[in-house]
Amino acid sequence: MLWRGLNDQVLQSFSVNTIASPDMESRVEELSLRSVALTHLDRLAEANQVIAEANRLCDFESYSACGDIIRARGVIALERGEQLEAKRDFLESLKYASTHKDGLLETTALINLSAVALQQEHYDEALDWSKSAYRDAVQLGADDLTQSALGNQGSAYYGLGDPDKALELFLEAENRAALLGSTEIRIAWLTSAGNVYASTGQLLLAERSYKNAIQFASQINNKEEIVNASMDLAQIYSGLTRLEDADHYANQAWKMAQQSGNRVDMLNSHLILGETAALRHDWDRASNLLHEVETAPDSQISMKWAAEHALAQMYETQGQRSSAQHAYQSALASFESARAELKQDDSRLSFVTNAARIYDDYIHFLIMQHKSVVALEAADWSRARTLEQGLGLIQNSKNVQPLPFSPTQIARNANATLLFYWLGEKQSYLWAVSPDKTEVVPLPTKREISSIIVRYNNALLKLEDPLKDENKDGSALYNMLVAPVSDLISAHRPVIILADGELSQLNFETLLVSSPTPHYWIEDATILSAPSIRMVTAAKPAIKSDGKLLLMGDAVSPDPDYPDLPMAYSEIQQIQKHFPSFKEAVFTRQHATPAAYLSAKPEQYSYIHFVAHGTASRLSPLDSAVILSSSRGAPDGYKLYARDILQHPINARLVTMAACYSSGTRSYAGEGLVGLSWAFLRAGAHSTIGALWDVSDESTPRLMDGLYSGLESGLSPATALRASKLALLHSKGNFRRPFYWAPFQLYVGR
Repeated sequence: MLWRGLNDQVLQSFSVNTIASPDMESRVEELSLRSVALTHLDRLAEANQVIAEANRLCDFESYSACGDIIRARGVIALERGEQLEAKRDFLESLKYASTHKDGLLETTALINLSAVALQQEHYDEALDWSKSAYRDAVQLGADDLTQSALGNQGSAYYGLGDPDKALELFLEAENRAALLGSTEIRIAWLTSAGNVYASTGQLLLAERSYKNAIQFASQINNKEEIVNASMDLAQIYSGLTRLEDADHYANQAWKMAQQSGNRVDMLNSHLILGETAALRHDWDRASNLLHEVETAPDSQISMKWAAEHALAQMYETQGQRSSAQHAYQSALASFESARAELKQDDSRLSFVTNAARIYDDYIHFLIMQHKSVVALEAADWSRARTLEQGLGLIQNSKNVQPLPFSPTQIARNANATLLFYWLGEKQSYLWAVSPDKTEVVPLPTKREISSIIVRYNNALLKLEDPLKDENKDGSALYNMLVAPVSDLISAHRPVIILADGELSQLNFETLLVSSPTPHYWIEDATILSAPSIRMVTAAKPAIKSDGKLLLMGDAVSPDPDYPDLPMAYSEIQQIQKHFPSFKEAVFTRQHATPAAYLSAKPEQYSYIHFVAHGTASRLSPLDSAVILSSSRGAPDGYKLYARDILQHPINARLVTMAACYSSGTRSYAGEGLVGLSWAFLRAGAHSTIGALWDVSDESTPRLMDGLYSGLESGLSPATALRASKLALLHSKGNFRRPFYWAPFQLYVGR
């Protein structure tokens, strides 16, 4: 009954007039159940009385159920918002469970520890606790605990800015809870799914989820979940400027939170009320409420940066420019302080999404103040943070202030033109930087640009020839993204694209230039990509290469999903002829294994090349992998994972992956596409070549032969790749179509 949220019925099952049973073990267990039920009903004073009685019994003698009392103490502390006390109790219950070999209590303690970490917004820690709980719950066959662990994982991923993975887990947890009849826990996952819908703009689905949660919570008199769903519903209505509805639900949540004494919930309610007051231009009330949230010691860090963001927007509306800029910087500083606590690359990658709106509003604010270079510095500061920290280019600090830089000097040092893009919800921007000047150009919204990119990429994947088919999207993208700054682009300098969001999935070489006759932009310029301006600044001069090659591929098919590549051996032969045999290390067929790569000392090679299948994981990009031959003793021992690649530093001049989607399929805010190319850059490669889509087994050997011919003759990787692509483009067969030459893109590393 407790798991199903039937707290009133739990209490009714134990008559208040019952004389304590001589079986003290059962009495302790009863007290544990009663205290948790009272806690969920917000009857905390009574819950504490019950716990006090149980503590006296456990002080007298150690019963096995005393571990449940320790856990119950933690539940009460967590309900009060006393996170440190709750964590202490749950750690003690975990130790108790281990000592008494109580698997059920141990798993419950792990779930509760993940809940505390979620409240503290230590999301990577919460993920670790909930994954451990999930493994133990599955081993126990405890379905109720399994769904709780899944849902907590979802909450951790959501907090880390990964809504796709979070929604998948919330829906699975909610479905399992419904099958088990666990109404109380089902409500939590309904609310959580609503949060994902809200963050992705699916407001009607979010509203439905929250109202269902409130309905179910009211049926079982669960005030905690009514508060949570009410605040979320208020946030939805605030975004829709339905201010009366927003205030109604926020005030309802505040009154209930006040009754329970939960300061976090009270402050969260005040945050929403402050935002609605600002929308009404009730400046005094808005300022008081938002400053209260900003300065309260028990505010969650995400509430703090949300309050500072709301203050910045309020000051901006009032025309208080200096105060607005200070508030924006404070909000970003608060965000960075939270980000600095993260330990794992997976967590850092997605977490930046949480600050996307703040950066977007701040950059727009700076542009409106005619501070375009400061806006560029701020925009670049949001880029490639995980990549740069991994390479030691910046420290994992909480400082939000980027170091000033001279864009034209950077372009001059790189002898290139930089095209830096920012895709915004209300307005996008392009900074064009040549060695002589910097221009900023407003662009359409992210939604408008993204829709054209999707259409154009679909046309390329369908083997269309945009030149012959008069594809208007290719021309529209060039006219929108490049033409306004064409006077800053010289045929004698390469163009470095610093893409954002969906632009990372576009090969700019395929854009159509109309004058003097229609042609692809690749015919006018050498085009390459970089994650950030700081990466361009830190890029080392062309290294003097000793020309050693590590070549892996033509693997034995490890799985029907990854059949043998008919032309792999031919491609390997084409590449080998460009290197002396004493400078080659070649691993093929059964020798081409992940273990072989990791033990080959990849740091000693100037060139690393894979001729293999590749997989790109959208939900977990660091699980993207090169598919090689099987290593013994591991079910997926044929996968060279991105997360393993970045753990082995390299110093290669060029890493090439003739593998499908090796550039990745998921673009993270600030990091761009994350996949195998990103992993090799993170490992230390000076440049990488990866694929944006499926590569042709027929045209790729020819393209790679041309690439290495150019390298052999002394061309740079970017120039050699372009020359090889142009050879295909100017051929008379099907290979002239972009599908065959355009998937491969060169990325600049350090």
